[in-house]
Amino acid sequence: MTHRTAHPGGTPALRLTVLVGEEDVWHHKPLYAEIVHRAFEAGLAGASVFRGIEGFGSSGVVHTQRLLSLSEELPVAIVVVDTEERVRAFLPQLEELLTDGGLVTLDPCEMLSFRPADGGGRGEGRRG
Repeated sequence: MTHRTAHPGGTPALRLTVLVGEEDVWHHKPLYAEIVHRAFEAGLAGASVFRGIEGFGSSGVVHTQRLLSLSEELPVAIVVVDTEERVRAFLPQLEELLTDGGLVTLDPCEMLSFRPADGGGRGEGRRG
């Protein structure tokens, strides 16, 4: 049994969510992948991409994964979490990447880190 250590009370943080289309690209690369790559290079605590099964945005068109649907432009959410200062410092990069549109939300949250007691193992984030 592995014992884990947690930081009681957590750390104040900011959750950044970027909503784009699955087919959106940046220089022939999926836009969501570019955002994650840049978040990693910026040393942010973590980023994940979630694929939606149905949604709509400013286009006014509902995109769905249901069979018989002609749409393959499903919604994608990229979620990044770190301190408010670090997340806000990352916003100019998003402004550069979202020239064709996208929605960004910012929500205060609390970060709790759960790591093996020895401090090693998977899940160790890169911090700059």
